[in-house]
Amino acid sequence: MMAALRTKSGETPDRSSRITLDQISDILGIDTASPDRFIRSLPFCCGDATAGTENEFQTVVEGTRMDVDLARTIEASNYYKNLLKQAKAGDTPEKRVTALEKFLNDKDGMAWENSWVRLPRQMLNRFANEVFNKDLKADKSIPNSPYREDAGQFVFDRGGEPWVRIPVSYLLKLALADAVGDEGGLPVHVRVCGEKLLGHFSNDNSSPELFSFHPVKSDATTAGIGDKLAAESLTRFLLTQALVAYAGEKFQLRENGQTVKVFFSATPPSDTKRLNDVISDAFYRELFMSPCLSGWDRGEEKKAYMSICHKVLSRSQLNAVTKLKEAGIINSNLVVLPNTSNVSLANNGTHVSMGSLKLTGLMANEASGLTPADEKFTGDLAIKIWEHFLPLFATTYSAAPHRLEFEDFHPERVLGFLPHELVATHLRMIWRRWKKKAKLKIMGQALTPFGPVWLDRLIASAFCLKGDFIPDGRLIDYFTSVMSTFESPALDGRPDSEDRLKKDLTELGVFDERMPLYQLVRLRKFHQMGYSGFEHRYFSVFENITRDMGGAADLQLLITALAQKYIFSKTVDHGMIPDTPAIESERRQVFFCTANNNQIAACLCKSNCTCST
Repeated sequence: MMAALRTKSGETPDRSSRITLDQISDILGIDTASPDRFIRSLPFCCGDATAGTENEFQTVVEGTRMDVDLARTIEASNYYKNLLKQAKAGDTPEKRVTALEKFLNDKDGMAWENSWVRLPRQMLNRFANEVFNKDLKADKSIPNSPYREDAGQFVFDRGGEPWVRIPVSYLLKLALADAVGDEGGLPVHVRVCGEKLLGHFSNDNSSPELFSFHPVKSDATTAGIGDKLAAESLTRFLLTQALVAYAGEKFQLRENGQTVKVFFSATPPSDTKRLNDVISDAFYRELFMSPCLSGWDRGEEKKAYMSICHKVLSRSQLNAVTKLKEAGIINSNLVVLPNTSNVSLANNGTHVSMGSLKLTGLMANEASGLTPADEKFTGDLAIKIWEHFLPLFATTYSAAPHRLEFEDFHPERVLGFLPHELVATHLRMIWRRWKKKAKLKIMGQALTPFGPVWLDRLIASAFCLKGDFIPDGRLIDYFTSVMSTFESPALDGRPDSEDRLKKDLTELGVFDERMPLYQLVRLRKFHQMGYSGFEHRYFSVFENITRDMGGAADLQLLITALAQKYIFSKTVDHGMIPDTPAIESERRQVFFCTANNNQIAACLCKSNCTCST
């Protein structure tokens, strides 16, 4: 592994990097008197690490189309009414209306993914009403702030009674507020604790996001952190289920035909994709994007920002088609264009963040001499080292099994955002191997779908073409990590590298510089997050929280500590891992191959390989 990181024989790392690193080592108090004392003085070692998680959940609301908010919102919308009139006038194909009507009929009495809920406002107690009113403010940091301009979307009148309509993600917070706000003799310390937890129920995507109630600390003797992290995560999931049950009874959701369920699921539901195919991107955002009621002082601004994210991802998906053509994967103008609306923000994963008490303490102390530039210099190098170990995690500890039918096997669909994450050479290698693995051949001739679904299904049935199974569909269908440009590498250690890359990608039409940089491992800067460490964003669903999540966290901590050892022993420096798109793609392509069970990495290592890669 490390042979790939070394420079050629006789080369020496950049001297300025060594001088900078020597200064940082002195500030950190790195002790080189003995190997044991050296290890114990490193960040993230010997009880120095803290960790927390952010879990994203899938939600459904079971009920009839007369009771569930998603169906009622669609039917009451001007979009739906205009569509009906346009179809009647002949301005819109009847099949669009038919497809939408079929969706509503098929879901009647079933589960409606990511639907909001409706409840009588009188069911909220005084404290829950106070929390709701505060969250409707345009700026919650100002007591006399006016309400948000879209506040009317969350309240309505039904039979002369005030009702509330909110996403399930916010329902969890209101349920907790209602439970701890009960004036029936609840112990004071329980209420105080519950009020502190309200801020942890926040989300900016479609699904609920719940982050750790408190960080856990690594043990100095065993160097483990996984069991504690798993226990904390399970406690939050248990509380989530209790709040769902509480809301179902206390807020009369079940009585009004709505049964809410919250669970782990990584990839967007097939019915959400189906609906997305027949509605506009703007209407999709209206139905599913979070209103950001909780977690931000100016929630309406955050909501507008998330709309930008959705537009950018949808545009990037379309731009990927051009890259596939330039890479030689698409050889004609016959393509199945992706929808102008993208559902990747409905992907759900688990983010595991780790911080260093030593780094955080020094960054908090201005007199220490440790600067944000030092934090970026060592942090970027640690991430570059870390990315060589990513294949150890995908499908080993977490996964998102996904089945692709033959008619789905258009490269512009199944390759997702990979054209923006890998160079053309590695993209072609993955596509070649993927087609071979899926056995897309008829009488020895390679074949991909033609386009018309009825024709592709007929061919698949006649020649027994079964498509393919991939272990982690989320990592393929989600924009996990942008690729650097030649002029602006993301991880070169310079303080402004991320901003420069975002500007380049914005000019290329791939990204928007107002968005945070998408990375598999992201540096968590002290001046932004209040701690110094790393956020790991490649986990999908754990089959067993204690065994898999706990084991992954322990290995994650071990590799983080190993990266620190490589850095401060001067075994690896920035010059040994060049900041070019090709090198980035080289170390990440194995990770993506693992996600779709593509054996390209193994084939490249065989001298007698005949796989044509």
